Amino acid sequence: MKQLAPGSRLVVASHNPGKVWEIKELIAPYGFDAVSAGDLGLAEPEETEPTFEGNARLKALAAAEGSGLPALADDSGLEVEALGGAPGIYSARWAGPGKDFGLAMRRVHDALSEKGAWNGAAPRANFISVLCLAWPTGEHRLFEGRVYGTLVWPTRGGNGFGYDPMFVADGETLTFGEMEPASKYAISHRTRAFEAFKRDCLEQVKPQHAAPKSGRNLEALEAAARNLSTQAELARFISGLREDFARNAPEWKAADLAAFLAALEKAASAADVPDAEPRWRTLARALLAASR
Repeated sequence: MKQLAPGSRLVVASHNPGKVWEIKELIAPYGFDAVSAGDLGLAEPEETEPTFEGNARLKALAAAEGSGLPALADDSGLEVEALGGAPGIYSARWAGPGKDFGLAMRRVHDALSEKGAWNGAAPRANFISVLCLAWPTGEHRLFEGRVYGTLVWPTRGGNGFGYDPMFVADGETLTFGEMEPASKYAISHRTRAFEAFKRDCLEQVKPQHAAPKSGRNLEALEAAARNLSTQAELARFISGLREDFARNAPEWKAADLAAFLAALEKAASAADVPDAEPRWRTLARALLAASR
């Protein structure tokens, strides 16, 4: 199996800002120059395979062939035991065209209610992530990670994205939506898949201890704004925006209330918002745009 050399340019084969940011965080200590498929203008292939492995391979190969670079793709989702593994590979599609995971979580809740699965022990579920590393030659390798736990309702927490606010990992008391990112990533399905990837493909690459980032982390804020779906997630986003201002006020173009409101008005007027986009997400994106 080919090894990735230090400093390699790597395509993250996704158009999901939250997923791109999370994968970039995992590979950042290894010194890769990571760019997303969306940033390269690569088309997002239709996920036509019946398995996570098939879809991860499809996306990685499409990005590698389209860019001429090695590509890393992820296909992941939630599997609920009482629903026969659903939503599974359709996890994102349960969120509808606007990727509204508030809607998706409600669908999971309602499907479990129809089966009486909320009566008694909490429903069992697991997150799964399959990573695929592919080269333009067609060579590829798959890596899998899972984390098992139970579901809760109502949802809890405004961190993370997707189904995080309704999932409690075994041995934990907080949902993934309540955990701070570092705590979640220490045990997450994607981190576990990455550990397998690291053992096989990064044998020659030693992690670097980079200095803490200074200034605004706009990529993380953008990922959060584009993936939130619930009121709790919006509240957490606004809290993060407030913390960002406290640390980086000189970098805010609109640094006083009058300027911020004027920028917010401009952002709201110029926004081209799909009808299906969750309204909490629309507001978050306008707030972030005003801050920039």
